[in-house]
Amino acid sequence: MRRIRWNTPLVVALSGLGLIALLGIAAPFLWEEEATALSGAARAPASAEHWLGTDALGRDVLARTLVATRLTLEMSLAATAIASVAGILLGTVVWVSGRRVRELGLRLIDVMICYPALLLAMVIATVLGTGPTASILAIGLGGAPAFARLTANMAASVAQRDFVTQARLMGVPPSRLLARHLLPNISGPLLILLSVAFANVLVALSGLSFLGVGVQSPDYDWGSLLNSGLESLYTNPAEAIGPVAAITLTGVLAGFVGDGLATALDPRGGGAKARTRRPAPVSPSSLRAPADALLKVDGLVVTLPDGTRLVDGVSFHVAPGEIVGLVGESGSGKSLTAMSVARLLPEGLSAHAAELTLDDLDLAGPEADPRRLATEIGIVYQDPSASFNPALKMGGQLTETLRVHQRAGRAEAYKRAVDALEQVRIENPDRVVKQYPHELSGGMRQRAMIAAALLPGPRLIVADEPTTALDVTVQADVLDLLKDINRTHGTSMLFISHDIGVIGTVCHRVVVMYASRVVEELSAADLRTGRARHPYTKALLAASPRLQDTDAGERALLATIPGRPPAPADRPTGCAFADRCPVVLDGLCATERPDLTDAVACHAVHQEVQPI
Repeated sequence: MRRIRWNTPLVVALSGLGLIALLGIAAPFLWEEEATALSGAARAPASAEHWLGTDALGRDVLARTLVATRLTLEMSLAATAIASVAGILLGTVVWVSGRRVRELGLRLIDVMICYPALLLAMVIATVLGTGPTASILAIGLGGAPAFARLTANMAASVAQRDFVTQARLMGVPPSRLLARHLLPNISGPLLILLSVAFANVLVALSGLSFLGVGVQSPDYDWGSLLNSGLESLYTNPAEAIGPVAAITLTGVLAGFVGDGLATALDPRGGGAKARTRRPAPVSPSSLRAPADALLKVDGLVVTLPDGTRLVDGVSFHVAPGEIVGLVGESGSGKSLTAMSVARLLPEGLSAHAAELTLDDLDLAGPEADPRRLATEIGIVYQDPSASFNPALKMGGQLTETLRVHQRAGRAEAYKRAVDALEQVRIENPDRVVKQYPHELSGGMRQRAMIAAALLPGPRLIVADEPTTALDVTVQADVLDLLKDINRTHGTSMLFISHDIGVIGTVCHRVVVMYASRVVEELSAADLRTGRARHPYTKALLAASPRLQDTDAGERALLATIPGRPPAPADRPTGCAFADRCPVVLDGLCATERPDLTDAVACHAVHQEVQPI
């Protein structure tokens, strides 16, 4: 389970519930006598002596509400425990058992979840009879299916992962598989469900008592007190206020615990302290962009709410009609850099820069013209299967930007969509606009996505690994198409890829990223001829497959890069590539971050150190 990051709603809700729990413990000792003492003042209205009045037997309503806190909380906790334990065991055991048991268990959960929990609880209560014990069992068993369904769904995703399969092959027993692999990986959402379930159980138990099938006299809980107060609602409404306020306040606080836990356990978010942290001021890069550059990115920083930098001081530019490639290993910050340009960062991340502009459009400002963003920047995503809404036909999706932001009529927009599909070499475009995405092949969907990016006439296309999900032959066609678009339309492109061979083929200029930072900038011609300077760029080139043989006629061996990039939170103070670098300088590289000087960030290059 992730470490909980405390936040204000969570702290306030837990504090409130803690006070209510203390009240439940102390109330029977402090106000039991007032709660049970009979008097002649039956149904007395609220007064200084009886703040909420008295009931039909003259007993103080406020004292009875306070004393009833203990039984109500005990019943709610017990029923929640039964529901959670039974549901979690059922939902997880099916995934550590055999196939037949799993199928039977999942079908049982499906049948149980079909019936409303309160209806199921009332049936069980009718069978078991009245009283606190019967109510606890009824509500607990009635709420178990909800836990079972959620647990089974979450356990399904974990049970199919490689580490669970390996544990099964190693003969790990089901009980250890459950305790070691399944429950720890789903504990966060289960905690949230527990808090919400407690609120639902509280209301359900009070409902049973209110209907007369729950707690029976002489015992009493908030639900039975509400039943009694409802009898004099028009003559003495104060009698019903106490139990109503107690049920409402406790339920709301329990709900806030769930919301607070959801925020605290969210990997994209954090607690209140995390949200108040801001990155350090961004320093402009020493490499200034030309005045006529279309896209200028200077000192871009993308941070998590806790201040961790996922992109750290990235600077580059894209000239009109130029294709610039961002290349690096997975996790180097390429896609986050591209999505910062398009203002499409995931929720919870924030971007700051000394300069981030598309011509005169400020992409780092708090507000940007949505029409210009939609029409001047085109996006080509990585996965063509997830790029289109499967429930809508292609024509409506391709023309949406034209009709919303360019006020094009329906007929004009469809004609332009057909023309765009024809430009990207899709056969029978008139038929394609009437089809659903699943009726197209992967290559056709990717071409259609390129057509959608081209339709508004963008000045910049951001292509985020557009060929990763395609087979090799389709990749070549898509790359040729992008280059042809650049030649014929003069559209600038920011091309992201982890394949340095593809980058060298498509782009005019290349920006190499490592561990969220730019380490080198060079022309594609220099990249293709191997005139890279940074050790990391050289290592990427050496690790790329080649068809040429060595001078001796032997097949060239494929080089590897030892180790792995550091996590953003563990990035060293010096050079992030130092642990993997063949020309690392003792002391200097480990302690001092190299500046991006003369288009390369490397101490060894600046001191002209050659690999041994």
